[in-house]
Amino acid sequence: MSLITTLARMEAVRDGRARPLATVRHRHLAARPIVLVPLTTAGEAGAPLGALVGTDPGAPRLLVVPQPRDRDLRSAFLAGLADVMLPEIEAYADDVSYEERKETDPATGERTTVEVELCCDAPQLLVPSAAGVEYVRLLGRSMRFRRTAEQDPDAPHPAPPRVPLLGRWLTHYGERARVPGSSLLLSLTQLLARHWATGQSVLEDQHLGALLAWIDPPAGTTGAEAALRAETGRGPDGLLLHPPAGPATDPAFDNALLAPAVARYDAGLPGAEAEIAALLESQLRPVWDAVWQGIGLLRELPEGAHVAERWKRDRWSYTAHRDRLRAGEPPQPRRDDAVTAARKLAARETAQAQLDAQEALDDPLVMAGRRLAGEAFAGEVTAVEMAWSEARVPRPRPLVTVRTDDSPYVDGGARAHRALPDGRSQPGEVVAYAPDGAGGALVTVRLTGGMGRGKEPEPGSVPEPGDRVCWTLFEHAPRGGPDLPDPERTPWTHGGPPAEGPEAPDVVTAEDYL
Repeated sequence: MSLITTLARMEAVRDGRARPLATVRHRHLAARPIVLVPLTTAGEAGAPLGALVGTDPGAPRLLVVPQPRDRDLRSAFLAGLADVMLPEIEAYADDVSYEERKETDPATGERTTVEVELCCDAPQLLVPSAAGVEYVRLLGRSMRFRRTAEQDPDAPHPAPPRVPLLGRWLTHYGERARVPGSSLLLSLTQLLARHWATGQSVLEDQHLGALLAWIDPPAGTTGAEAALRAETGRGPDGLLLHPPAGPATDPAFDNALLAPAVARYDAGLPGAEAEIAALLESQLRPVWDAVWQGIGLLRELPEGAHVAERWKRDRWSYTAHRDRLRAGEPPQPRRDDAVTAARKLAARETAQAQLDAQEALDDPLVMAGRRLAGEAFAGEVTAVEMAWSEARVPRPRPLVTVRTDDSPYVDGGARAHRALPDGRSQPGEVVAYAPDGAGGALVTVRLTGGMGRGKEPEPGSVPEPGDRVCWTLFEHAPRGGPDLPDPERTPWTHGGPPAEGPEAPDVVTAEDYL
């Protein structure tokens, strides 16, 4: 936790209200996100009990499993989920534009420019909490290897054809959620906690009702009081006023209402299924409304400058998975080979570094945290001395002296970077650092680029005395490491080349049947 986040949490306790951690929204929010509020049974991990899903805040689709131990009812639930979600997911697949990309020719190894399709937009999936993201991954794993009647006529419990397809999409969304900065699948509690600091613990922030109580408490109450009521408040019937749907249910609800209703359903009493549906909706609807309340709060923040760039990468990801499905490729394997796993890890590390840099560049409040950590400094330019390199063709290398009240961790030769008005990054090198005797410091930076190709710098590329500038000690566009070998060239120490032919389906376990 950064110093500025700790300070914001202390101020939230003092003021009784959440404090902002950002001045802009650092994630993309779709105009019509798909909201999924799942509910699972307490006795069997991952067994679906019900869900509210849809894109209209006022008209969600309720799906119910009246007897979670019945495999046919669970299969019907998954089929209903596919009927609701797949049309929304596939609605963006054919609205495309064409862009030029650099690709490597497998035969010659040369880089060529090709024109490829890119979906103009992509569907976004929102769940209430981080546990909901894990549940989406579990659903994808349990659904994508289901055998249909066409694939295996002798399958004991064949799945409808679109169930495995939804499983592959949910698996892709679950994998994409692990990429820092991705917005295809988002947890609303994590999204809100990124933009506001509360006076409670990070674990308590996973309760959506308590988190919203700190951000937008009712009139006349503090965030702490409203959060306590959201977490523990119960009505005359002994049930929680704000069900967690995390996606586990409240034990009191299970024992007092759900278990007797399921027993009546097992006994074949009329109206038992409708009673269970009404009970589950009573637990799901408050969370559904809370999700849309949080979306409304997030929409009030302006979008960060680099958010569209990261969303474009999500669109590329969506388009690539669409192409894999249309090409008839097999489902994602249950385990990645060594090279694929290393590539994913390297890509996530690079994405995290890029996200950290872009959020700081987009948001002065985030940049303040980097300055407090000694990773950047800002101040007023006090002097500019023109100088040139000693190469055969001299290049401008002006010396810019900045007075700052920050305490950056710099030494001679440290690399520095400055964002130019056109969005480019101007590199520099710290050549001197000295206290000024008044509590600040004078830092001299030699500009090493971003000034054009001529002997004289381009207008506006060199700051002038009196300008306010901010230099960072981190790169604005971090790059990944060296390329990894192809899977066919994997050394034996890392599993060797992949086996011939498609990978066998996953071993059937209790988890696969939810």
